[in-house]
Amino acid sequence: MMKKRVLLVDDHKIVRSGLRTLIELEDDMAVAGEAASGLEAIQLVRKNDYDVVVLDISMPDKNGVDTLRDLQRIRPELPVLILSGFAQEQYALNLIRSGCRGYLSKDADPDEIIKALRVILAGRRYLSLELADLLASELTHPSDKRLHETLSEREFQVFFKLASGKSPTEIADELFLSVKTVSTYRARVLEKMNLKTNADLTYYAIKNELIS
Repeated sequence: MMKKRVLLVDDHKIVRSGLRTLIELEDDMAVAGEAASGLEAIQLVRKNDYDVVVLDISMPDKNGVDTLRDLQRIRPELPVLILSGFAQEQYALNLIRSGCRGYLSKDADPDEIIKALRVILAGRRYLSLELADLLASELTHPSDKRLHETLSEREFQVFFKLASGKSPTEIADELFLSVKTVSTYRARVLEKMNLKTNADLTYYAIKNELIS
């Protein structure tokens, strides 16, 4: 039986090592590559075939939000499991909308990580109990959404970059948009979140632990 090929993407070697040890205990999957950054992950995916990617959010040079977007563009059929130090309620809903097949925090039980990988490799989404509750709450009480959860996928990307200190010109280059379009998205984000300045966006992101 051919083992499923897993690509690990995390800037901490000790995290990759722990995941490798966990995955290599399984008979049906193996770690076929490791990347310490989003850019490195993109390069590997362009050159090699993988069956699933395990992706962190907080990384140097290209964060997981942008890396997920690029992976969707380059290999839309390649499933991605987000394994992050951020709690599920902070990012999960936005990233599920952006195309990831599952989201777990790094303190998840090892058995759940393996279960999530198998579910995703079988072509389905993996929803933890916590994430299923979040989605159910969104359906039954949509007015209870936190402000950033009301944003569309593209609006969330622009919000995240503005909150991280990127200029409209930098964002336009990274997202292949015009500066005018970025400014339009910025205006929508500020209106939806009832905020006035980029500094307000940064404060919101820090307060809600979306950036550190």
